[in-house]
This record gives sequence, structure tokens and C-alpha cells, in this order.
Amino acid sequence: MHRIASFRHVAPVLILVAACGGTPPAPSAAPSAPPSAPQPVRVLMLTATAAFRHDSIPTSKQVMAALASRGGAFTVAVTEDLGDITPARLAATDVLMFALTSGELALDQNQKSAIVAWITNGGGFIGVHSATDTLYDWSDYGRIVGAYFKEHPWTEPATVIVEDRSHPTTSGLGANLRLLEEFYTFRENPRPSVHVLLSLDAASVHAQGDFPLAWWQTIGRGRSYYNALGHFSETWNDPSFQSQLSAAVQWTGGRLP
Repeated sequence: MHRIASFRHVAPVLILVAACGGTPPAPSAAPSAPPSAPQPVRVLMLTATAAFRHDSIPTSKQVMAALASRGGAFTVAVTEDLGDITPARLAATDVLMFALTSGELALDQNQKSAIVAWITNGGGFIGVHSATDTLYDWSDYGRIVGAYFKEHPWTEPATVIVEDRSHPTTSGLGANLRLLEEFYTFRENPRPSVHVLLSLDAASVHAQGDFPLAWWQTIGRGRSYYNALGHFSETWNDPSFQSQLSAAVQWTGGRLP
């Protein structure tokens, strides 16, 4: 009886609200969850060599680890072990980075097929300096990295032209850079097949011609970025080079448009 009496006591109030044209207040919506932060880009950095080995490899590892620790935008796992290149490892990787690699690395056909399939389906690739002096006998790799090394006619201070400042890797740079480097040329000019970001100012080395130095391209659903700089440790320690690499990780990893 107590419950019925309570109901009869409240009912007139509800009727009065309806008669006055009011509506009961809508229940407040649950607060929306804050947007989740993007996951760090997972980088697998390979520094294996089968030919010339650069003295700057230890510095490259230190620099990439330091960049990864700033802000947590990416993580980096460094390896010299080709056995780490497996379908399972690639599935847990966002960006495969060939840094200062060289020669005919002993990847078997299953590993090569896994790399091609992974990149085509959305994996990211970064090649630095002698990544183009690598795997000449594997034509698919040449397509991924964009070109094969021919020679380095100039190891001297020179001017690098920033051709495209709209890309994330170059947006923070000025119109040009001045630095001491070992400057590469390539067996075929990659310009017809890639989007060039940096090129050598030929006049600064008393030469003529077109000498691309950094570029991007897409491979299926994947993204590829290459930068021919990085011969010297001083280049790896240069903030402008580091900013390019950090942005390259974010871009190839799909975090930047």
C-alpha cells in the first residue's frame, strides 16, 4: 500500500507538467571520451652491410634513438640481423628503414616477397644515403628505393636546393642548405618516376646537370622516402637533417598527409 500511495501522490505533478506544455528534461548525455592519441610509428631500422661500411652508422643509431625519445612520436628498433626481416616482424612494423646499408644483402626470396607485399599493402619505407648502393640484383628493391647509386664525384661543401617546401620533410627548411657531404649521382635520373624534394645545386660544385638528392613516391598503398645525404656523422647531427628524418617517419608511417 505504501508504494501505491506514493505513486498517487506523484502522478498529479506529472499531469501538471504536461498540461503546462513543459517536457521533462532530457537526460544529460554521457561525456564523450577524449580522442585517443595516435599510436607511435614503429620503425625497424636495418644497418646491415655487405660492402662498404660507413663510419657514421653508430651515429645514425644514436640519432634515431634520440629522435624517437623526443615526444614519443615513434619507436625504433635497430638491427643488423637480416633474420629479423620476416612477415611476422613486418606485420608489427609501420616503417622499414634501410640506413647506410650496402651491397647484396643476403635476403632470401621469401623475405624479398614479404617486403614487396608489405609495402604494397601500406607499409612505409625510408632509405638513407647508401640504401641506393644496396641490392642491385633485386630490381623490385630498385623500384622501392627509387634509384641505384652510380658514383660520388663530389665530397665537399655544396649547396642543396629545396625544390618542394610543401612536403612535411621539407616544410621547415629554407630555400637551400649548405653542407659538407658526399654527393651521389645515380645510374638513371629518378626524376621521371619520383617527386623530387632536394637536388644538388650543380653550379656550387662547378658542374652541370640535374642531380636529385631526396624524393618520395608511392608503391601501391605504401609510401617510400629516400635521402642521399648522411655520409658523415656531422650530417646526422645536423638539426635540419634530423627534422627531415623525423618527418619522413611520420609521413611514411601514415601519420602526416
